[in-house]
Amino acid sequence: MGMDSPEVMRAGLLAVKNADAPTVGTITVDSYTRVGDHEAARAALRSGVGLNGYPIVTHDAATTRAVLDGVADADFPVQVRHGSADPRAVFRALTAAGLDATEGGPVSYCLPYSRRPLRDSVAHWSEACEEFDGHLETFGGCMMGQLCPPGLLVALSLLEAVFFRHHGVRSVSLSYTQQTNADQDAEAITALRALAARFLPDVDWHVVLYAYMGVFPGTPTGARLLMADAARLAVRAGARRIIVKTVAEAHRIPTVAENVAALEDAARAGVPWTGPPVVDTGVLAEATRLVEAVLELSDDPGAALLDAFRRGLLDVPFCLHPDNAGAARSHVDAHGWLRWSTVGAMPVEAPRRTTEPLGSTGLLTALNRVAQSYDSAVATLG
Repeated sequence: MGMDSPEVMRAGLLAVKNADAPTVGTITVDSYTRVGDHEAARAALRSGVGLNGYPIVTHDAATTRAVLDGVADADFPVQVRHGSADPRAVFRALTAAGLDATEGGPVSYCLPYSRRPLRDSVAHWSEACEEFDGHLETFGGCMMGQLCPPGLLVALSLLEAVFFRHHGVRSVSLSYTQQTNADQDAEAITALRALAARFLPDVDWHVVLYAYMGVFPGTPTGARLLMADAARLAVRAGARRIIVKTVAEAHRIPTVAENVAALEDAARAGVPWTGPPVVDTGVLAEATRLVEAVLELSDDPGAALLDAFRRGLLDVPFCLHPDNAGAARSHVDAHGWLRWSTVGAMPVEAPRRTTEPLGSTGLLTALNRVAQSYDSAVATLG
């Protein structure tokens, strides 16, 4: 839901607002704006070259206010999604346009998306948060999108929320992304809520679930089945919002109509469903050890995050950023649970028996596991 044309962006937001579901609007910025190349965004607009999102810094505040006029209100907030390790210009632009909700974090918008040093991202996010008066959604629970064991995702989401709080933000959402096993995911979301209650006592917070962010089923029915499971997971584990995907996810950028259909499908799938009780298998304990180990390093959460990555106390598997230790690895077991293969220097329990690191074939198999399982289910259904 990011279009470079203000008129098309406005029409898209109105379509989402009028969907037969409780919805929140989103404006996703373009790739040039994400990396701070605003001149390239301006040149694209001048020449008529299409952008893959809304260039909120390039369009002036009056233009964006016109997009939002009669659209954004108390019942339909609009959140800006951007992916920037240096979000200062985006924050200033959205604030000037009258918006007050966005997302990201100094770790989650740096390690996967940027080669900018983590220390720079922490400094830029510190400055942006200090100037911001609104709602911030941590992206820490979505690191790398897949194959990151839930204890680490929960810890990163919580730590970024603590970072936001330290810099004066008092309205936050904590993210978690659907992974490879519904029971493990429900446990993780429950753990995230418990940690938020403990570490954010003076903050207005809730949890948001992102539908699966890895390789998506290639069949429309498989995609709908996966999305329905995401909606049920959100309700079962007490998430307040869900970020949906569409039937086009495996193939192309979705249309507005496909986004609206996905929102309505999710609303129908999730409302009447409760599911089995959540079982504690240790995700909360693992996440707590990580959070406590990091926060013991400094009273400043930003400094603590930098020190933790330097020491390898936080280590994201399969993340190639230079500031990530890269010693930790994970795998998907026979039941679809994400497990550690090696933990590096992280203060978490090492696997009881050695697991061979994933080679290229094993990695591809793991990355495609969810998509293949849902597409296979469709084939079985006939």
